Amino acid sequence: MKRLPAVFYALPSGREPVREWLKGLGRDDRKIVGEDIKDVEFSWPIGMPLCRSLGGGLWEVRCNLTQARIARVLSCVRQGHMVLLHAFIKKTRKTPSADHALAVRRMKEIL
Repeated sequence: MKRLPAVFYALPSGREPVREWLKGLGRDDRKIVGEDIKDVEFSWPIGMPLCRSLGGGLWEVRCNLTQARIARVLSCVRQGHMVLLHAFIKKTRKTPSADHALAVRRMKEIL
């Protein structure tokens, strides 16, 4: 049984940015991200190396994709669900401030 079921954040228009981002990935990468999210759903609370707190209620799921790429799925916990707010391919050591700010803005919308 899932301890923390995942749901996609939806824009007022109904678009789900993380779902769209996932659909843009290759099949193997989609599978990796999906399995990592599933592991968090079934094993919550879970820590490093798969999941890490970014503070203020924001969490990241850390995914190692094919071709030595790294992805992050930023989420928060609301009413017993993991809300997938934003996702991106990480190209720098530190999470880009624009990606972090977007996730925080979306989190504030739903909280």
